[in-house]
Amino acid sequence: MKRKILIVVLGMILLLGVLSTTTLATSRNSKNEVTQEMVQSMVDEKVSTAVSSAVSQMQAEVQAKDENEKQENKSNGIGMIAAAIATGLGCIGAGIAVAVVASSAVGAISENPSLLGKTIIFAGLAEGIAIYGLIIAIMILNKV
Repeated sequence: MKRKILIVVLGMILLLGVLSTTTLATSRNSKNEVTQEMVQSMVDEKVSTAVSSAVSQMQAEVQAKDENEKQENKSNGIGMIAAAIATGLGCIGAGIAVAVVASSAVGAISENPSLLGKTIIFAGLAEGIAIYGLIIAIMILNKV
């Protein structure tokens, strides 16, 4: 950033030097006198213009950077909320499913003990819902 500004300012000074030399040469050929004060005032004016434009460009870049940071922070916050909602709803759904399956499993096992293996599978499937919510949350956090 500073290097770009330095290059612009040095380029402007070089351009001013060429212009002032050309102006002096043409004025000498046309027998007009250009005083050193006139040349100095032209150079000062051009340098001040170049510096003010460089400063305004730097201010615009800083302001754009601040706006980008604000937007990025806002999107990060929304991503965090989305991950929390995905995990929370997945766990609530898994809790409801396990409650229904477990109560039914206890009743089925009390009537027929050979159903124990099948009811454990159903309970495990119900708990898988929470894992799906956690996976979605991890995917969202990787994007943030």
